[in-house]
Amino acid sequence: MPQVANAKLKLYHAARTRSSTALWILEELGEPFSIELLTLQKGEQRKPEYLAINPMGKVPTLVDGDTIVSEVSAICCYLADAYPNAGLAPDVHDPLRGPYLKWLFYSPSCIEPVMIDKALGRAAAPRTTSGWADYDTVISVLRDAVAKASPYLLGERLTAADVVIGSTLHWGIQFKLLPDLPEFVAYVDLLKQRPALQRQLAYDAAIAQQINT
Repeated sequence: MPQVANAKLKLYHAARTRSSTALWILEELGEPFSIELLTLQKGEQRKPEYLAINPMGKVPTLVDGDTIVSEVSAICCYLADAYPNAGLAPDVHDPLRGPYLKWLFYSPSCIEPVMIDKALGRAAAPRTTSGWADYDTVISVLRDAVAKASPYLLGERLTAADVVIGSTLHWGIQFKLLPDLPEFVAYVDLLKQRPALQRQLAYDAAIAQQINT
């Protein structure tokens, strides 16, 4: 979907960050949107005008008219529900809604914490105090789900949950924070066939190259 100036949907974005997940789902949505690029190396995410809409000073942030949404999984959940014609979310009364929500939020609540533990060489927190168990448990649960994908997590159609989980797997494998298990690699390769993801990856690669030259 080409960017459209002054579109109702606007994404505050930085290439090759968590914001890339939000850009992918916008490409899947098929709705006009614009991108407000922030250069993290210049500290643009810490400027007062941006902190006014996202006090965390990070990307992404989505603006949809008068609605402001931050946090990647929340953005994906919002877009899938607000624009149902894209078919990216089960209906609220669909039995698949439960597993959909679980996987939509499994990444920030379980996968990312254990990846950070691994990256920093930290021991797992006691299971009575953490909300994400330990690395091996998280990987086992995720591996089982991806192995049963047919071809997506909830069956034959892509949902926002695939966007979030797929992005996390792609990033985690790339930086060796998640194992390149055959099930993970096959699932990511399947997702890479989607034109929307190809457009997101190409856009971010071009932006990253501009910043580094």
